[in-house]
Amino acid sequence: MRACLLVVIVCAGALLSPGTATAQSATSLTVLRGLTPVATLNNTDAGRAALAANLTVTGAIQNGTANQPTLLPFPDQQQQALRDAFITDGNAYQLADGLGTKLGDAYRRLTSYTRDENYTNVSPAVANLIAYASAVTKTDSNAGKYFFANATTDGKEPVSAEALAILHQAGGVTDIFGKAYNLPAGSEGADAYGDSRPFQTEPHLLTYGGPDFFGVPSDNVAWLRGPAMNLVDSPSYPSGHTTYGYTESLVLALLVPDRYPEMMVRAAEYGNDRVIIGAHYAMDVLGGRTLATYDLAHLLANTPDYVGVDRDGVRIDDFRQALAEARSDLTGALAGACGNAVSVCARDDQSRFARPEDNARFVETTQTYGLPAVFGQNVNAAVDVGKVAPEAGYLLTAAYPYLSLDQANAILTATLGPGGGFLDNGSAFGVYSRLDLHRAAQQAIAAAPR
Repeated sequence: MRACLLVVIVCAGALLSPGTATAQSATSLTVLRGLTPVATLNNTDAGRAALAANLTVTGAIQNGTANQPTLLPFPDQQQQALRDAFITDGNAYQLADGLGTKLGDAYRRLTSYTRDENYTNVSPAVANLIAYASAVTKTDSNAGKYFFANATTDGKEPVSAEALAILHQAGGVTDIFGKAYNLPAGSEGADAYGDSRPFQTEPHLLTYGGPDFFGVPSDNVAWLRGPAMNLVDSPSYPSGHTTYGYTESLVLALLVPDRYPEMMVRAAEYGNDRVIIGAHYAMDVLGGRTLATYDLAHLLANTPDYVGVDRDGVRIDDFRQALAEARSDLTGALAGACGNAVSVCARDDQSRFARPEDNARFVETTQTYGLPAVFGQNVNAAVDVGKVAPEAGYLLTAAYPYLSLDQANAILTATLGPGGGFLDNGSAFGVYSRLDLHRAAQQAIAAAPR
């Protein structure tokens, strides 16, 4: 079967790397507006408490004292975090273990990835779908890095007046983490531009070594201060790795709906691993998760400015149709590679994702990371996802077409995580910070016609 597959060879671009920046596009401006509540945290007692908790929680997770119910014993999870420091952008190769033992192995036999960022994909349809989705979320995540650090596009070039107005109208400031954690931009040991990372601000960084993604001896400091990746002058918020992890995990979930819940666990693990390695705060991870799910929902809704645009040489005018074509290609390829129907192979799993109770317990801890509420008025406020963010339902209907959009939004409403978090300011974007797609996908599968 594999011999007759069309394999596309492409070269991965630098994803979310230090120094990479783009101007604010129409979609980016919307995402920046949604992420901006972080810049106002020092304006209220609740916000300052959340900032303090962000540093404390991040440090406890990184050094293992949080007793977080990770999918692996903490030393093993540290090793997974070290492997997850590399990004296989373009074919989600490293994230495919979320597909389970049988399907994950099949996916990796159908694809490949090398250290010099050459990779193969299953088909042009799959390659284009992943590339387009990643280009959207990457652009929006990159736009946030320097915007929240020092209101520039690259550390030096000022953002547009329209972008700057977002910050000023909210009463926000730049370098919120640097100022809160006594390491403002340009001070000794700080990020030159602002928003220094945990390995710079935390009083103690737990260092450790082990093999990297390709099995070469490494350590976490090499992925923080170089030579593997130098993040010293790369602003922290939002997390680009988390953006990638959720984007491509969600794409795989939509392509292989039988593994949707587990792919959301993999996304949560990938983001959490950025905390374990010392690269990001809990708030960075929550920001990356929220913007990725927000952007994917708008892609699936074919929202103007999201589709019909050339992105790194790929143009998609109907994202749901592109998804259907890619799913057809991937389903046939996986069935041939695993030797059975995808639904059957999906159940063959002896991986760390094979324990539903452990999956649920872990994902729950990452929903808010235990950070205190900032918008107290929203903690117990009733929210109808269908009214506030109706396009969110496509995150389920695109995978489970037996659901109507109203039914999907009802499931999303019923499974919302805690309210009032630092992004949950009453906006539609804030609702995405509360989505629990792991639980929602489980309910969607349970609702399937018998």
